[in-house]
Amino acid sequence: MTLSVCIIVRDEKEVIGRCLNCAAKFADEIIVVDTGSCDGTAEEAAKFTKDIYFFDWCDDFSAARNYALDKASCDFVMWLDADDVVTDDNCIKIKQLVAGSPSFDMAYLKYAAAFDNGTPTFTYYRERIFRRSKNYRFSGAVHEAVTPSGIIVYSDAEIYHKKIKENTPLRNLNILQKQIARGICLDERSKFYYGRELFYNKMYAESAAVLEEFLKGDGWIENKIEACINLYRAYCAIGQKEKAVNALLKSFMLAPPRSEACCILGELFFDANDVNSAIYWYQCALNCGNYEKNGGFVNVDYCGFIPYMQLCVLYDKLGEYEKAESYNELAGKIKPLNKNYLNNKKYFCARLGKEDKK
Repeated sequence: MTLSVCIIVRDEKEVIGRCLNCAAKFADEIIVVDTGSCDGTAEEAAKFTKDIYFFDWCDDFSAARNYALDKASCDFVMWLDADDVVTDDNCIKIKQLVAGSPSFDMAYLKYAAAFDNGTPTFTYYRERIFRRSKNYRFSGAVHEAVTPSGIIVYSDAEIYHKKIKENTPLRNLNILQKQIARGICLDERSKFYYGRELFYNKMYAESAAVLEEFLKGDGWIENKIEACINLYRAYCAIGQKEKAVNALLKSFMLAPPRSEACCILGELFFDANDVNSAIYWYQCALNCGNYEKNGGFVNVDYCGFIPYMQLCVLYDKLGEYEKAESYNELAGKIKPLNKNYLNNKKYFCARLGKEDKK
């Protein structure tokens, strides 16, 4: 089977070559849709593909994505962002995924969007490759997505989202507010992202109001869990601690506890100097699992590194130094170059009279 890779771009000259160089290793066709670049992005893209099209920007990412899909001619279509990177081993995995006569209609691939010394720390699965004959479509003016349907597989191939510049802070918020001003009623997913965009732009009271309204609806459960955590932070930002904690605990009524929520509770008890309760919640965080195939956002640090480091500190407070050291070593297996881990290592070598083996 053949694969079309579809990319929408705007002023991405600095990164488009990097992305297309990766795509060329597994794509049979590369479609680039420019939505209004002024920096020579299209000319740079032309070094890799002849299939370059121009789309009049209309404050709708789905419209641009769907225009790109319409230009594809292969058996399967895949989307990338201009600042995405695919390592050689993942290029091979993608090529193998569509080789032969695959039975799936939609493939989910892991998306890594934040890193620590090159190691992914924030990941989630995204619908990434679709059978073109199924005519899948994106929806949503921002944070666009394709509704899952058909035969779905989860691949172990991974895409790295490697930004070198930040988005305009108000871009997505402005798009959503323009929709509201035109009388468009936001669907549940858009309402969730509207609340998040308000939060990111430090409009905490407004964010809290939108997220509270979203939680009353029938939105996706993973978005609701994330909304509870965002709501906790929004209420904390405006000094409403009781509402913050209640919002966080509401996530426990929706699904099994998630590591991030457990770590937040651990931190609350840590700050209150309730060591045993803090230990309980950090242990819970380690036992939660990451639920990544549910499709929600996963901050990997909350699943291992953070609770290990905090348990190290807590057991040190209790004078259980060997146990504290063991948790520090578990943290070190995840991030061997982390400064806090290395400082702790020296501390325990001195306290326990051990030789520091570097």
